[in-house]
Amino acid sequence: MVDYYYQQNNNGNNYHRPPGYDYTQQEEEWDREGLLDPAWEKQQKKTFTAWCNSHLRKAGTGIEVIEEDFRNGLKLMLLLEVISGETLPRPDRGKMRFHKIANVNKALEYIESKGVKLVSIGAEEIVDGNAKMTLGLIWTIILRFAIQDITIEELSARDGLLLWCQRKTAPYNNVNVQNFHTSWKDGLAFCALIHRHRPDLLDYDKLNKGDPIHNLNLAFDVAEKHLDIPRMLDAE
Repeated sequence: MVDYYYQQNNNGNNYHRPPGYDYTQQEEEWDREGLLDPAWEKQQKKTFTAWCNSHLRKAGTGIEVIEEDFRNGLKLMLLLEVISGETLPRPDRGKMRFHKIANVNKALEYIESKGVKLVSIGAEEIVDGNAKMTLGLIWTIILRFAIQDITIEELSARDGLLLWCQRKTAPYNNVNVQNFHTSWKDGLAFCALIHRHRPDLLDYDKLNKGDPIHNLNLAFDVAEKHLDIPRMLDAE
């Protein structure tokens, strides 16, 4: 796929579904958060684009408009190959609609082969540039290939990650991680996580809870510069 992608533009990890993991429930949770909110959709596009590019850059490419750049299926298949370490079937040659649908279907079939039930996401919608369905598909990929393998004390990936964050930030003043939204607004939890592992990168005691923009930008900048963690969020 990587070779084919470069040809088009220039003329092993195995995963298993953990017991009881319900992808449809996770996807429904994502849907409920605000599919009809234009501001939410804009932020999701920016965040998911950054996540995709953090992987696609390993293959020497990237995307700019998430609902457009996956329409022919080529970069979608390439993304799956990069994050899985596996080889997908060779994509169809050609630029006609049925070629694009065939390529997107190959990507969807690969995802489903990993035990993921895709809810209301079809190849035609991705080919047609449906932004909401494309975002839903990328969120499903994130859940399957980036979050699922987190395991702490037999908890779900989400709860296990939350517990890990709570334990790592427990010694820090003004940090009380209870969720993945309001607990992070002032930036101190992000800074505490960095300081816990690399205390040389920032002075936590000098941070001011009342200056969230500074705290967030500091955490994101330090993580990108020193920890090779792509910046996927704006402080705002």
